[in-house]
Amino acid sequence: MELEQLRLQIEVMALKVDEALQRSTQVLLTGDLELANEVLAADDEIDDMLVSLSERCYDLLGRQSPVASDLRLVVSVIRILGDLERTGDLCLRIVKLAPDQHLLAANTETFNILRDMAQEAIELFRTTARAWSTRDLKLAKTLEQRDNAMDEYNRKLTDAIMRITGPYAVPIAVTTLLAGRALERIADHSVMIGERLRYMLTGDIGVLSKEIGP
Repeated sequence: MELEQLRLQIEVMALKVDEALQRSTQVLLTGDLELANEVLAADDEIDDMLVSLSERCYDLLGRQSPVASDLRLVVSVIRILGDLERTGDLCLRIVKLAPDQHLLAANTETFNILRDMAQEAIELFRTTARAWSTRDLKLAKTLEQRDNAMDEYNRKLTDAIMRITGPYAVPIAVTTLLAGRALERIADHSVMIGERLRYMLTGDIGVLSKEIGP
């Protein structure tokens, strides 16, 4: 029962992160400072869930000494908590660019790519969350392949940044690069959650070979 509750709490945390991601995308597109502040304030709840659920995991390990699939569940949850929390932090990086949103929008080519990247990041994260909630191994296996689309967007963004000219080329390029990097990392963490789900369901540690950094 406790393990099932733990799994469900991950779904709740994922919903909070999904909301942050959706809102941060709106900030990216509009520069809405009020909405940016809402995302910043809501991140405290995500951080609190990280702490409380991590403590619950360690308590379960100490009291129940789970083995086999139960142990993989707890270990996977501990690692997924980190991916969710870092995804929330990356949303903060995006909304903190709100005062400079005019720079992002100044170059139509790069701004359109960022918009597509943001939508791809949302869809990838939601696919990950759905795979977790349904324990869908087949869906989890599609995540890495779908991440190739984000890699392609990132290549296009880099090329487009190199073509930026004019008196504000440098601040536009830097701001755009920061936003693009955050979106790319969000996709990376979504893929990693899928890999952790695959490990939890199969016990195959090889799927974790593409572990990403903080």
